[in-house]
Amino acid sequence: MQVSHWLPCFSQDTVKQHDLSVDPRNGKISSFRCPIIPQNLPSVIPSDCTTKMSQDLENQPLLATRSGRSIGSQSRPPHKIVTIQRQRHHGRTWCRMAAFSAIGLTVVAIFNAMFWPRSSLSRDISWFRGNKLPSAEIERLILESPEPDRIREHSKYYTSDPHLAGRNFQQVEYTKAKLEEYGFNVKIETYPVYINYPLEHRLALLEEGSDDAIAFEATLEEDILEEDPTTGIANRVPTFHGYSASGNVTAEIVYANYGTHEDYLNLVAKGVSVEGKIVLVRYGKIFRGLKVKGAQDLGAIGVIMYSDLADDGEVTVENGYAAYPDGPARNPSAVQRGSVQYMSLCPGDPTTPGYASKPDSPRTDPYECVPRIPSLPVSWKEAQPFLKALEGNGLGAPDMGDDWSGASKYNYSTGPSVAKVNLYNLQNTTISPIWNVIAELPGHTKSSEIIIGNHHDAWIAGGAGDPNSGSAALLELARTFYVLKQQGWKPLRSIVLASWDGEEYGLLGSTEWAEDYADTLKKRVIAYLNVDVAVAGHSLEASGSPLLERLFRATLGKLHTPEGDSLIENWKKSSQKAILYPPGSGSDFTVFQCHLGVPTLDFGFGPNKTDAVYHYHSNYDSFHWMDNYVSDSWEYHSLVVKILGLMTVQLADDPVMDLRVSEYARSVRYYIENIKKMVPKEWLNEKTSSIAANFHKIEKTIGEFKGKAGKFDGLMESYSRRLNHDYPWYRSWHKILLYFHIAQANQKVKYIERSFTREEGLDNGRGWFKHIIFAPGYWTGYSGIPFPGLVEAIDANDIETTEKWQEIVLEKLEKIIDCLD
Repeated sequence: MQVSHWLPCFSQDTVKQHDLSVDPRNGKISSFRCPIIPQNLPSVIPSDCTTKMSQDLENQPLLATRSGRSIGSQSRPPHKIVTIQRQRHHGRTWCRMAAFSAIGLTVVAIFNAMFWPRSSLSRDISWFRGNKLPSAEIERLILESPEPDRIREHSKYYTSDPHLAGRNFQQVEYTKAKLEEYGFNVKIETYPVYINYPLEHRLALLEEGSDDAIAFEATLEEDILEEDPTTGIANRVPTFHGYSASGNVTAEIVYANYGTHEDYLNLVAKGVSVEGKIVLVRYGKIFRGLKVKGAQDLGAIGVIMYSDLADDGEVTVENGYAAYPDGPARNPSAVQRGSVQYMSLCPGDPTTPGYASKPDSPRTDPYECVPRIPSLPVSWKEAQPFLKALEGNGLGAPDMGDDWSGASKYNYSTGPSVAKVNLYNLQNTTISPIWNVIAELPGHTKSSEIIIGNHHDAWIAGGAGDPNSGSAALLELARTFYVLKQQGWKPLRSIVLASWDGEEYGLLGSTEWAEDYADTLKKRVIAYLNVDVAVAGHSLEASGSPLLERLFRATLGKLHTPEGDSLIENWKKSSQKAILYPPGSGSDFTVFQCHLGVPTLDFGFGPNKTDAVYHYHSNYDSFHWMDNYVSDSWEYHSLVVKILGLMTVQLADDPVMDLRVSEYARSVRYYIENIKKMVPKEWLNEKTSSIAANFHKIEKTIGEFKGKAGKFDGLMESYSRRLNHDYPWYRSWHKILLYFHIAQANQKVKYIERSFTREEGLDNGRGWFKHIIFAPGYWTGYSGIPFPGLVEAIDANDIETTEKWQEIVLEKLEKIIDCLD
């Protein structure tokens, strides 16, 4: 803005005195030190300044006019007009504002840099993976989402029709559709496998002294019950044994108790031969296929198996309980079907041991893994005539041992019987496709995954306990994860749900798939959780790798039974110390634990002493039986879903893998202490062998393992705590360093289980079993025998092989100690 004032002209001295600046182009005063203020504001103009300036100007020539034209002194009027320009500098004002703003922002930035933003590695990982759900909310949804009514409906569908392996595509499609509905990426994996289906069978007791006159012929059928609809469907599955050989044999019978290795040795020691005979055995203690193998190895030509009421505990008709369907006791016509493959030698397709069964796969002789002699299962009711035929022949139960007799009124004589038995079994042995349903929920990282598995095939139309209590739970688990996803959850690691086919014949589906993808699975899988018979009673039972024991126990600590009891206390009643039993075989965890070296957990609720008798592999393992005698509220099924959900999310989401090595060290020490007690005393004489010295080295190394494991677990715990520590941005390098430390530790703990595998596998034709600690016993099939190579060498009185396995154990322990460093 320009302001003009009428003032006297300034002399050159005045200009100099008052430090006035005059623009030579126009004669205007551009600046001055002494304030020249408009005359209407006299109060701000110093009087001495204005007076002096006026006097000076009176005697000076005109310097400039408004137009800037020079005027001589001769024509100077008494007063002239001078123009004074007063300027407001807008640029300077904005500069000042900008400077003050910059200073303020700098102060705020410094404050924020020191105190905000502050972030933890845990939050950063959650943000990067796109997860919007906090841990507490995830846990709440897992505990609240499972719906018993949905589980019941799934069970009702699965158990409504027969679903033998390779003949259950309807159930396969149902499973696939449900998993897709719940947001999983689903595919069906097909494998052509060697398998058998029943055609004809007959079991007859002949008249004494006759080869054709029949005294009794078994129906080989279970009673049709009006109350239980699936027991009478037209296409119900006949009673038979999977992988039983076809044959038509006639011979006397010999009773061999449970048909264990010890039972057969007992017969041999007592001079009772089974060569050329048909052997009668009862179910229990060991896998049924090994009962047949034991008889075959001694020259028997056939085997009959039955279920003895003495093995049903307290719940029997004799103790006042009514038989099913009127009560919880065993229906006397119940028959246990099942496979007679040699489970402890070679699970999976017996013609492709160690490699996947595909259309172009070479096939070997199956009879290294399955029997050459026929066998048939019968009921308790139809076993009585055969026990009666043995009575008084051979040795009696008192001669054979305390556990030789059962619940029959007959005396369990060894025989051989006088009367002969005709056993006829005709099987259709073929190559048939089986179908695995594999569903993936991708995580943020594709390099690690957790697998949860159950099988969908069954020997019968029912299978409400085995396997479809687990099948129904698996689908509800999938729906629970879907609920989490809808709320913004995304797992850190991938989750795979697997519905296997062919488990009942010999773990076919899981074994072929794992052999097919072995290299990938060894790199990626953190843990495999198996749920087979999820619910058949109310007593929690569990086996698995010690690496998962702490997590399993912590999960149980958050839950209660439907009756309100502590789940930990429930577990203690079945396992005494609430510890995991060593894994053996008998379900789909086998290939992961024993072949690949992946830590596994297998659990479910089985019958306690007062629960209804479980009709295993019988038509009476039905929806009606489950709904009326086991879990009418289906809350135990829901509890299985919660256990699986909590464990899976912990394994999938926790940046620090929740596997603890200290539990492993404790278990290894316990196993070795028990094995040492089995060693003959003379072997511990250092003069005759190095066995005593080797045990001392092993025990010392286990001590080192325990120490290293404790330190490693402590380190993992410290990483877990630091995960939630907030760091300012200028200390981000701490988080980066922590991230790489955790990744390194995770890689180590991930391969602890693999470190106990040995490429050559076990001895005695058991090369498929690679794990040196966990495998089924050679003559048990189901139950795990820790350090089986060492145990079997001791049992065989083989000092040289015992020393070999001691060295193998020592080598593996030292390797793991180095890894933990």
